[in-house]
Amino acid sequence: MNPTRSSALSGNKGMTMKVSTLLTAAAVAAAALTGFAGNASAQATRTWVSGVGDDVNPCSRTAPCKTFAGAISKTAASGIINCLDPAGYGAVTVTKSITISCEYTMGSILAAGTTGLIVNGANIDVILRGIDFDGSPSTVPGVNGVRFLQGASLTIEKGVFRDFNSAAPNGAGIMVNPTAGDLKLVVHDTVFTNNGTTTSGAGIDIVPTGTANVTVSVENSLFSKNFFGLRALGTGTTGAIKIMVTGSQFVNNGNAGISASGSNAIVRVGSSVISGNLLGVSTTSGANIRSYGNNQLNGNGTDGAFSGTIGLQ
Repeated sequence: MNPTRSSALSGNKGMTMKVSTLLTAAAVAAAALTGFAGNASAQATRTWVSGVGDDVNPCSRTAPCKTFAGAISKTAASGIINCLDPAGYGAVTVTKSITISCEYTMGSILAAGTTGLIVNGANIDVILRGIDFDGSPSTVPGVNGVRFLQGASLTIEKGVFRDFNSAAPNGAGIMVNPTAGDLKLVVHDTVFTNNGTTTSGAGIDIVPTGTANVTVSVENSLFSKNFFGLRALGTGTTGAIKIMVTGSQFVNNGNAGISASGSNAIVRVGSSVISGNLLGVSTTSGANIRSYGNNQLNGNGTDGAFSGTIGLQ
């Protein structure tokens, strides 16, 4: 073979190998960058917040965010936000299934002149554990601790709702006022105190409109020094309000311990204390508040009377 041609072929082969190597390296780098971008944009199934965190962080255990609003944007649907320490984590609107758990640290939401947490998403399930909702961090009273507008279910465990005293709309620890759909509220081991004004508001206020149906379960909870302890106002909806109360106390509220209005509203009460209120139980417009026969209804300005008794099985 011609030595000159052989040398040229060798050079071309070497150049081809170099080009191939460079292309492979570029492809690997591009893939790495693509993977990094994908990982950076992914939402975590568990995130953390801390009073000394920062919302620019990824909300990881070692680099927590500072607010619930910051964390929820980085948490996947049906994920969990945990509180690392007791702090105020700010108001937030929830539009996807989520658990916010501060059971052992008592995270809080301070809500001056606003609502602390709004649940407003189709068919979502929200769980709130160990959160202190405070409506009076300034001279401007909070509106609602939680407002439940839309969703499948809202569960509140070991919470505190205090000082939501706004006059318009009615101040309430929990306000449930959907316009449609079937909503379920579950509350247990929770305290409601000093919610509402001297003329309106409640610890829990159930005020649906339109065609909404609301089912409520309240267990082992305290309602004290609110205007209404628990109110079910069914006159604005064609749907049904069904409430079960067990093992709870309604004491020293400014109006009724338990109030129900509208023929589509029914409250069943068992193993509970209703005492020291202006009115014990109050029904209007065909509503029903029924007893399992094992309650203590006494010591109110006017005790009122249960609509009927349900036999224990």
